[in-house]
Amino acid sequence: MALYTATSIIWVLMSIIGYEDIAGFIKMNYPHGSRIVEVGVGGHPEIAGLLQGDFEVICTDVAGSGPEGVRYVRDDVFKPDMSVYEGASLIYSIRPPVDMQDAIAAIAKKVGADLLIRPFASEGADLKKYFRSFKCVNYKSAVFFLYDD
Repeated sequence: MALYTATSIIWVLMSIIGYEDIAGFIKMNYPHGSRIVEVGVGGHPEIAGLLQGDFEVICTDVAGSGPEGVRYVRDDVFKPDMSVYEGASLIYSIRPPVDMQDAIAAIAKKVGADLLIRPFASEGADLKKYFRSFKCVNYKSAVFFLYDD
């Protein structure tokens, strides 16, 4: 039987609270069938799973294999395979480290995609140099940053 500390339980809850609302926001604001790319999916494909069937969803990470049930492509945002991102309407990332946010923004800008970042706690990089429009979105139980041109 696994033992969980209060900190690990809080971290898990913070990581999943609002994922359904992020998926709902995406469904309401992006055209059905468009390409959506999740960067740094790790072991949490919850949003991607909810978007499948409505969008062409691609999940990326640097790990050799990804979570089951989603289309996974191994990619490193510091040396990206741009064909993964080309044609995307939206690129999103849940809790990316600050040092990755700049690289993800550069990719989104290059392919003309919007960028949705849900940072961990109060972390956040200044990505305004890539996008003219930036806002903090409070959508139901989800809070995230949305960048677009």
